[in-house]
Amino acid sequence: MKSNPLLIIVAFFSIYVFWGSTYVMNKLAVTELDPLMLACIRFTTAGSLIFIIAKCLKLSLKISKKQLLNCALAGFLFLAYGNGMFVWALQFVDSGFAAIEASLQPLLILVLMRIVDRKPIKLKSVVGIILGIIGIYLLVSQQELTTQEGSVLGMLVIFTCVLSWCIGSVFVSKAELPKNFFVNTGYQMLLGGFMLGIASVITGETWSFPTTWQTSTQLSILGLIFFGSIAAFTSFNYLLKVVSTEKVATSAYINPIIAIFLGWYFLDETITTQTLVSAAVLLTGVYFINSSKKMKKGKKFT
Repeated sequence: MKSNPLLIIVAFFSIYVFWGSTYVMNKLAVTELDPLMLACIRFTTAGSLIFIIAKCLKLSLKISKKQLLNCALAGFLFLAYGNGMFVWALQFVDSGFAAIEASLQPLLILVLMRIVDRKPIKLKSVVGIILGIIGIYLLVSQQELTTQEGSVLGMLVIFTCVLSWCIGSVFVSKAELPKNFFVNTGYQMLLGGFMLGIASVITGETWSFPTTWQTSTQLSILGLIFFGSIAAFTSFNYLLKVVSTEKVATSAYINPIIAIFLGWYFLDETITTQTLVSAAVLLTGVYFINSSKKMKKGKKFT
């Protein structure tokens, strides 16, 4: 796929800023709505809108069986589990904390890419991994967090969600998917949304109509659909095809900063000194990892 410098800049802004704000929007919405239902509505609505826009733009929605299966797997890794369970965990942890833990993504991406490409890890990357481990330890060892009901479980679930997202990132960067990244996003969202809907029904969640929601919840869902889903996730899929997976993972630098600030401003979340120190250490580790090598786009799976 040919790259467009302006599109790349806009796409990076989208995954940096829009995704940084989704932590707070999800936290606001999950205080009223059941998490899997919330995520299902978000992604099925966004996916449907994407297909409507695609048809208006006269884009082909044709997809092969292999591409459909790949989209289903990506939808599960990114959305059904990676996002659905992340939203579930936000019931027990602050949005800023969750964003900091999510910044583990570049560390895990590095390890996965090394496994896939079978290349040795450079010294700078080793330093980055050590700093990352120290940063996460400082973050999760805070007494204020570990004494909250369900916080430990929430932290563990978030880690598995980040791992799922990393596996999906490596997979999508190499897998055969619809060539148009907009259509590709639509299929992933619809399939992931259907999975979330099934999971929501099986687990007995309570469904409700948008007209019964609080205004803050309605606005959060709209923001999640248009900015966090259509704009940011489409940008994410586009970037995975035109720049390296590691570069896309640098959103981990910006997302926590935006999430912490918005959580403090809108939700009165407490920002401890230890949280700031852990964030600084962890993001320094991320910097070491991403500056340790010339980033190259992965080869396609055969």
